Amino acid sequence: MLGILHKMHTHLEPASAIVQYKLVINTTHTNLNPLIGKQITLNHTGKIFCIHCQKSIKKTYNQGYCYPCFSTLAECDLCILKPHICHFNQGTCRDPSWANAFCFQPHIVYLANSSAVKVGITRATQLPTRWIDQGATQGLPVFKTQSRYLAGVLEITFGHYISDKTHWQKMLKGKPAELELTSIRDELLAQCNEQLNEIYQNAPTSIEVLVDAKPVSIEFPLYNYPEKIKSLCLLKTPKISGVLVGIKGQYLILDSGVINIRKYTGYEINFES
Repeated sequence: MLGILHKMHTHLEPASAIVQYKLVINTTHTNLNPLIGKQITLNHTGKIFCIHCQKSIKKTYNQGYCYPCFSTLAECDLCILKPHICHFNQGTCRDPSWANAFCFQPHIVYLANSSAVKVGITRATQLPTRWIDQGATQGLPVFKTQSRYLAGVLEITFGHYISDKTHWQKMLKGKPAELELTSIRDELLAQCNEQLNEIYQNAPTSIEVLVDAKPVSIEFPLYNYPEKIKSLCLLKTPKISGVLVGIKGQYLILDSGVINIRKYTGYEINFES
């Protein structure tokens, strides 16, 4: 199958809590779970295309964009990574219509257990997808806000006490110990009580504390975890083959190494199984 590679599509089966994966090439979705234990090959043709303007390019920025799109699109602005520096009210947003459609929508501030407990944010419609993409085995919503900016402010507040990073190598080496996320949440709420009250006063109707939320458990389809992490690169090794032993986050785990599919969004590949 020849075409442009995109981020893997995921679905969490409610009954089993096992993630179902689909490899997306152009608009074709290939179920990957049935291929675990079998040989697969990804062959990069050498061509790369911007996922926004479809222009042929030599390298991607921000996982799939050409440099002009990366420099001008609202979805590539620095405030997406650091929502607390949102500059919409200053009149300098790259695309106010895009911001209204994405940034001024309900967002969730959450705790997740990937390599360890972390805090993060995402649009409310993106759970549990966001947790899956980070390789988290547990997730717990903590706040619901009416804007990405407010979610970012709350994330920074929690970030004084816990990390907002996922250590991908550690995440791929094994399943983390199960955590009492509700207890961790309650401890953080108590630790941040003074700062949170100030934030609430400035946005009294725009933040909801999700006190009744329950942790979500996530299981990933894999036979075993790799003892050593060997990262595979389509630029250095255009043809990558191996037995698919598992999938976690956006990584395919082969007996020959691991490859981050999201990193190669926009690459033209030929996929064989």
